[in-house]
Amino acid sequence: MTDDHNIFVTEETVEGADDGPLADATVAVKDNISTEGVRTTCGSAMLDDYVPPYDATVVESLKAAGATIVGKANMDEFGMGSTTETSAFGPVENPAAPGRVPGGSSGGSAAAVAAGEADLALGSDTGGSVRNPAAFCGVVGIKPTYGLVSRYGLVAYANSLEQIGPLGPTVEATAELLDVISGPDDRDATSREEGADTDYASAADGDVAGTTIGVPTELVEGADAGVRERFEETLEDLRDGGATVEEVSLPSVEHAVEAYYVIAMSEASSNLARFDGVRYGNSGGFEGNWNEAFSDSREAFGEEVKRRILLGTYALSAGYHDKYYKQAQDARAWVKQDFDEAFESVDVLASPTMPTPPFEQGESLEDPLQMYLADANTVPVNLADLPAISVPAGETDAGPVGVQFVGPAFGEEAIIRVGSAVEN
Repeated sequence: MTDDHNIFVTEETVEGADDGPLADATVAVKDNISTEGVRTTCGSAMLDDYVPPYDATVVESLKAAGATIVGKANMDEFGMGSTTETSAFGPVENPAAPGRVPGGSSGGSAAAVAAGEADLALGSDTGGSVRNPAAFCGVVGIKPTYGLVSRYGLVAYANSLEQIGPLGPTVEATAELLDVISGPDDRDATSREEGADTDYASAADGDVAGTTIGVPTELVEGADAGVRERFEETLEDLRDGGATVEEVSLPSVEHAVEAYYVIAMSEASSNLARFDGVRYGNSGGFEGNWNEAFSDSREAFGEEVKRRILLGTYALSAGYHDKYYKQAQDARAWVKQDFDEAFESVDVLASPTMPTPPFEQGESLEDPLQMYLADANTVPVNLADLPAISVPAGETDAGPVGVQFVGPAFGEEAIIRVGSAVEN
């Protein structure tokens, strides 16, 4: 295997069972998902030599299904980024748009599928980290309903938001992988029975006759002209297939990005506190006082991770908790309510996955705020705990464009069906 795009942090072949639904498939696993005996770095120098003693539940499922794991995919450090440029192991190049980013934070996973280095891949999606790279690399990515897939063995970034999700070359292949990894798990109290005995792959039949698709105007208005053009063409194809398209409004999404980053950074600051040089991470030595040793151990974090820890710690600090974190949680409830109301009249919602084509490499690192705002169409889904799929919808001069379909809770079949219609 030649890794011309810096897709893998670690290349390792792990054979699965002799037979099963994925017996002929190779799978790349994002490097924040635990693999027994195989280095798992989260894209960070902090975990440069960490080798987990156990498999994540989804990895156990892959092995039982006969899949062959071919490596640990590069990623933004601890999942914090939208471009896979914050990795301590260097950026990933987009196989579908040379010179441009593959999206993030699961950029290595999406690039592995786009480059043919793996048939399928696993990523994790906290605010769009499966759908964003799927769109930028021209592949399919699914963010499942919160609780559908076990998070046991996923190194935590923001527990209340993140889900492991599959990426693949087609909707049906990606749905087959979702069937393998979904289901309840005694080791994850947030997992749900709805994931048991699924057959999502059979929903990829392309039949959208009688389906009502809502288009939230707030998620289309700011999109790049080329992206909007591909999006409108996709809607026209769905109308030709018998679907009805109507406009809806989600007023709360205008505040979703702010709410998301307060919640995500707050949870990240709490989760990453364990990297103190005693329990996890690099030891800073203990000749001096505790604060100095703790500070020295955390020098291994990259700039973006440090920024998010600081902002999250500030939002949770005495005197500011109610002003920031509590208000963000109130906004989250508002977002969820808006989605619930929209699904009273439509079956799925549609928007561009990303408002722009893939960024040029280095572009967003100069302006972190631009990177945060690029998540405007994806983060509301995580705040509302809903499922969403990104499906390729053609290209612009700057690279691939993805269209996102959002369903009600545990409505994976609906989004897979509509996504397959776009593909067909």
